[in-house]
Amino acid sequence: LPAAPIPLPDLCLLILFCRAKEIKTKLGTLLQKPDSAIDFIIPYPEKPEKPLKAQKPSPEEALQWRDSLEKLLQNPYGLSSFRSFLRSEFSEENAEFWVACEDYKKTKSPMKMAEKAKKIYEEFIQTEAPKEVNIDHFTKSVTMKNLVEPSPNSFDTAQKKIFALMEKDSLPRFVRSEFYQELIK
Repeated sequence: LPAAPIPLPDLCLLILFCRAKEIKTKLGTLLQKPDSAIDFIIPYPEKPEKPLKAQKPSPEEALQWRDSLEKLLQNPYGLSSFRSFLRSEFSEENAEFWVACEDYKKTKSPMKMAEKAKKIYEEFIQTEAPKEVNIDHFTKSVTMKNLVEPSPNSFDTAQKKIFALMEKDSLPRFVRSEFYQELIK
C-alpha cells in the first residue's frame, strides 16, 4: 500500500474488490460438484479451527518474532496472531499453505499423502485455486512434477518461496501492527 493516505473512493473500491474475491472463492467452493452421491449424505466438513489454548507470550519472547518468522510460526500463540493479522490483510492463504505443508510432511501413509497432496494442490497451487498462493511459474512447474510421485518433500520449493515472501513482506508489517506492539509492552 502507498505511504500516502488512500482517497476514500479508492479505498471503498479496494475493499469491494477484496470482498468480491472472497465471495467468489466461497461460491466456487459451494458450487463444486461432489465426487459421488455419498458426498450428499456424508459431507466432509473442514476441521474446525481449535480454540487458542496457547499461553500469551512474554514481551521478551514476542520480541524474538521480529527477527525470526520461524520462531513466530512455531509458537501456537504467534501463529494464531500472525494468521489473524494476515486475515485482516486478505492474505491468510500464505500461512494456511505453510501450515498445510507442515502437516503434509508428517504424513506417513502413501495413500494419505497422495490425498493430502491433491487437496493442497487444488486449494493453493492450481491456477484459480480458492486460496491460490503467489508463486512463480517455475516453482509451480517443479511442484507439479514432484506430485507425480508424492513424497514428504513435494511442496518444499513452493513452501520455501511462500516462507520467504511472508518473511520479507508480511512479517515487517505484522511487527508494525498495533496487536504486535501490544504484545511487546
